[in-house]
Amino acid sequence: MFSNIGQVETFANNHPVLVFVLLIWSLVWKALALWKAARIGHKNWFVVLLILNLFGIPEMIYLYFVARKFKVESEIAT
Repeated sequence: MFSNIGQVETFANNHPVLVFVLLIWSLVWKALALWKAARIGHKNWFVVLLILNLFGIPEMIYLYFVARKFKVESEIAT
């Protein structure tokens, strides 16, 4: 899609709203997936999700196909 950094800069300058929407989209999915992985104790998934930035795709896969099989038991202090 982009052959050099100048094209990325031009795209971002021409489409700032799209870049902002993609940024928010990615951050929301990343936050949800990292929170769930930490709560379940999936350290390997946590590291993978923290490093990869692919517009929320790995995060969605993790949340819908992996994390959904696990339940987190919380302890409430009384």
